[in-house]
Amino acid sequence: MTNEEYESNILKWRQEMDTNLRRENGWLALAGLFWLRTGENIIGSDPESDILLPARAPKRLGVFDFDGNNVTLKVEAGAPVEVNGMATKTALLDADQEDVPSFITFNEMRMVVVRRSKGVGIRLWDNTREERRVFPPREWYPVKEEWRVLATYTRYEVPKVVKMPDILGAILDEHMEGFVTFEMNGHKHELIVSELPDRRLWIQFMDETNGNPTYPSGRYHYTEPHEDGNVFIDFNKAYSPPCAFTDYATCTFPPQENHLHLRVEAGEIYPEQNH
Repeated sequence: MTNEEYESNILKWRQEMDTNLRRENGWLALAGLFWLRTGENIIGSDPESDILLPARAPKRLGVFDFDGNNVTLKVEAGAPVEVNGMATKTALLDADQEDVPSFITFNEMRMVVVRRSKGVGIRLWDNTREERRVFPPREWYPVKEEWRVLATYTRYEVPKVVKMPDILGAILDEHMEGFVTFEMNGHKHELIVSELPDRRLWIQFMDETNGNPTYPSGRYHYTEPHEDGNVFIDFNKAYSPPCAFTDYATCTFPPQENHLHLRVEAGEIYPEQNH
């Protein structure tokens, strides 16, 4: 691949990332995150509602009944509410981490149960949000092929448990399948990684650009599939976590082991207007 082809592929990928940010039910469509209390949680556009919907919704759409573990939707209004495409008045809901989450849809809105370190909540999307159209384009460093680095992937015999901070203030125990090592500016660096079933690696890392000009809490990167222990880390594709774009995401951030002592001047920038 020529340098021109490489740059063209990166720019195309970046445009797809921007489009994906604005898609229906994407990060810019998020309109709320509400933590449930035990018992009935009122859903509606009335300002006193526990789950506050946009003004076009009924004052009281219904309730989420939470028993401390399970969440049941009970629709009270005569509104055409669907769960996974089926009209419903009551449903026991599966959370977003289940194989088939229960997505509630109504009048260009969507809701789903989330289970996080802080508790059990409801995530709300509103696909009429103006942010989908007017949010500034994502910004990036210029493409430089030297930031595509050949690395060696080593899989642990047993996945390693690592401490991962999240945006909610918790420290989570997460399993990492291995680590990558690479050289940059004459120094050896190491990052612990998650391995996906298709052999791609997921990396969360911090570096000395965080806060100026990249996202303060680190960035993410998915590699291409590794081959025989070899993998390219392409920092031109390092991107900001969803929490850079919405207050309603529940991101995890890089573990202490993944703090690089160098400036990775590649990938996504966190513009001043987003702070």
